[in-house]
Amino acid sequence: MGEKRLSRRAAELRPSPTLAIDARAKALRAQGVDVISLSVGEPDFDTPAHIKDAAGDAMRAGFTKYTPASGIPELKAAVARHFKATQGLEYEPGQVVVGCGAKHVIANVIFALVDEGDEVLIPAPFWVSYPVMVRLAGGTPRIVYPDGESRVWDPDSAHLPPAGAGFRLSPQVLAKGLGPKTKMVILNSPSNPTGEVYSGDEIKALAEVLKGHSAFVISDEIYDALVYGGKTRSIAAVAPELRERVVVVNGVSKAYAMTGWRIGWAAGPQWVIDAVGNIQSQTTSNPTSMAQKAALAALSGPQDCVEEMRKEFEKRRDLVVEGMRKMPGVACASPGGAFYVFPDVRAIAENARARARLKMGGEGPRGFSQALCAYLLDEAKVAAVPGAEFGYECHLRFSYAASRESLGKALDRVGAALASLQGA
Repeated sequence: MGEKRLSRRAAELRPSPTLAIDARAKALRAQGVDVISLSVGEPDFDTPAHIKDAAGDAMRAGFTKYTPASGIPELKAAVARHFKATQGLEYEPGQVVVGCGAKHVIANVIFALVDEGDEVLIPAPFWVSYPVMVRLAGGTPRIVYPDGESRVWDPDSAHLPPAGAGFRLSPQVLAKGLGPKTKMVILNSPSNPTGEVYSGDEIKALAEVLKGHSAFVISDEIYDALVYGGKTRSIAAVAPELRERVVVVNGVSKAYAMTGWRIGWAAGPQWVIDAVGNIQSQTTSNPTSMAQKAALAALSGPQDCVEEMRKEFEKRRDLVVEGMRKMPGVACASPGGAFYVFPDVRAIAENARARARLKMGGEGPRGFSQALCAYLLDEAKVAAVPGAEFGYECHLRFSYAASRESLGKALDRVGAALASLQGA
């Protein structure tokens, strides 16, 4: 029998922490434990009926074979129309590639552009998969923080910026982080994990810095339909002079409650999009045929379902932010989009009684968010994600993609558990 030896990249790879935590919560539920999972970024709504009907119609019509690797022409055309309607962006269908979810598309764009030795600038807090994808492509993920801290990503080392530093990348910090090895910058608005939404002026200010550099930009806009007040502005729209270096990514998962359908897309320079299509042709081939028809129905059909879900998410946000702000030791900003809160719990990390109960040695913040999440799962039976996974210590991510009843129950449990932990 041959030696059991994984490749270096596979050996270094860890499972997605959000999916791992959700899996643990589901396993506890299967054992009869009343666990409320607020860990995974998945709308709890069902996919709208007209979208499911379109998939069924496609199957019944025999649309179950291979399609072009980069997506069916009619879906590409619908994506191009959607960009025009939502952002005023003009793309030809040939400048669009459809993949197996936005995550898949982002990975393929990184593989198409990043070589060994290239750095990719990732503002923190960041979605957990960005730096891992860069590493898999052979690149170097460089994390930049709002306070100006810049470091090569280390999955075992998170940073805690000063209180009040916020979560947004400033033009000054961006300029400081860019270097001769920077091949790409990843922007995400609305943000996972914070729900932060950059204004058009803020995006324009970042674009001014990028004009003086050759870096490509991935603009991850998967939550752009879930904004509470105003609308998002794509860097491709506010800075058309950068269009030849910007790839915009979106999909149906969040806006249409279609996470399991696995359809996402990217639009950008033709030569980049063609390369992504070639990568798909040699790896996954096409996205699922009937799921593409469902996505076509989502984009081309009535949009009132999206607005109904957005309004409900806004009510849930208000409920969760109000509840979090009543908890001892918790500071919680109100997110402008997506369906996450990212509360700051550094005051709990500084509480001697809490540290003792969590068996935290020393005085530093390292490992605190993981310890607190484990405590909440054990004591409150509520699953959240440690902020350290997103590059920020002493923060937690809670998803409010759950019913208001479940959220109310979770808030009561978390509040009581945190009060007990601190002796409040």
